[in-house]
Amino acid sequence: MQLLNIGDAAAAAGVTPKMIRHYEMLGLIPEPQRTDAGYRLYGEREVAMLQFIRQSRGLGFSMQQIESLLSLWRNPSRHSKEVKEVAQRQLEELQQRQRELDQMRGTLEKLVQECRGDDSAHCAILDRLSRPAKPCCNDGADRAKKALKAVRPGERRPAAARPRPDAAPAQNPHAALTAWSLALARHA
Repeated sequence: MQLLNIGDAAAAAGVTPKMIRHYEMLGLIPEPQRTDAGYRLYGEREVAMLQFIRQSRGLGFSMQQIESLLSLWRNPSRHSKEVKEVAQRQLEELQQRQRELDQMRGTLEKLVQECRGDDSAHCAILDRLSRPAKPCCNDGADRAKKALKAVRPGERRPAAARPRPDAAPAQNPHAALTAWSLALARHA
């Protein structure tokens, strides 16, 4: 393959010349050879790297992940498990995004079904979007609110709610932290 100018290299790789310059600036591809007039020249290896980046971007890999993959691709003594780990993390991220998209789609489908879509001013979609969101999970928030309500300004917590300094670790949630800090102080 002969050396290509930036436009031809971009066309061969399926990217724009602007993206090639961006990838060079990020250090994803090496500085190209240049003509005496300063024009960039790209060989087969650089075009392959550009195709690699384009296809990786198409799979949603971040620039940092692509940098890792390129580094592994260039390393003949790489281990395929390292490549698989990067791809596995990306797959898990995509699966999480898909779950979020499915949830959004389901909510939006319900909203669209609830809206009459006629000439009236009332719209179930706008009504729902203007209401406060329902909490997604409890996580003890109700218990915390009750505990806060149980103590009025100027009052102390009931003795039963205060941890005793001599309490067993199961009753004192800070026992492990206390033990760790004491052990750290002894070794200092």
